[in-house]
Amino acid sequence: MNHLNGIIVKGIGGFYYVEAADTLYECKARGLFRKKKVTPYVGDHVVIRLEDDGTSTIEEILPRKNFLIRPPIANIDQLILVVSVCEPSPSTLIMDKTIAAAEEKGIEPVLVISKTDLQDCEWLMDIYRTTGIPLLTISSVTGEGVDAVQKRLRGKISAFTGNSGVGKTSLLNQIDSRLHLQTGEISQKLGRGRHTTRQVDLLKLSKETYVADTPGFSAISLERCDLIKKERLPYCFREFIPFLNQCKFTTCSHTCEKGCAVLQAVEDGIISKSRHESYVAMYQEVKDLKEWNLK
Repeated sequence: MNHLNGIIVKGIGGFYYVEAADTLYECKARGLFRKKKVTPYVGDHVVIRLEDDGTSTIEEILPRKNFLIRPPIANIDQLILVVSVCEPSPSTLIMDKTIAAAEEKGIEPVLVISKTDLQDCEWLMDIYRTTGIPLLTISSVTGEGVDAVQKRLRGKISAFTGNSGVGKTSLLNQIDSRLHLQTGEISQKLGRGRHTTRQVDLLKLSKETYVADTPGFSAISLERCDLIKKERLPYCFREFIPFLNQCKFTTCSHTCEKGCAVLQAVEDGIISKSRHESYVAMYQEVKDLKEWNLK
């Protein structure tokens, strides 16, 4: 028997594919994980055991620095949120929920605005310029901005997410033509794309550089899986943080109170009105929830 450290790059039908020592091993997980109700995730760093009969088993899941339930993935360095300026049009509320979920998990959010060859994106850029969130624009048709995304990925594990039809898969194919990922066309009737990504795969671009092509987030999945306590929510809007200790009242919810420094920053144009509106909408969703609702 021999033991190796590796990373799970794919999971399907109860089998996990682990990259270790420049080799891909098909592994089963120990029954002990099932008893403990622990599920191996793509992105998990694991210890595998090579059996004498040629089979392999995941013996241990090493500590995770973070994980997402939907899509199921662990140890992400950054979450690349791809949104199109049109076809389909972006929902800033869903964008801000996704960004806040990443912030809460300790994952760096990166916003990539696609289809800039079809429509001017300045209005969307204006909302996020003051957030401190890395902001990139791309066109998979002209290739503009793709190099900047590639540079952002180097040496990191990055999860790509975004609603169907925003050009996420086309972007990944431009980043590395070897991927040959399936792309889908926009449904004109529905105004959104058909899902072409069926599972989470960790794709190796180069040494220590991986990307995950993931099914698109939906508002429902975020509400169910990534509700954030009202006390934590302001800290998930990073541009709010400098103002949080400047409010007149320590119990300030930063939604409507007099003497609120966050509201003043919105008034002064330091914080975008759109971002604050998303915060208020999210706050209203969680303000009356008890601890057990967030489990």
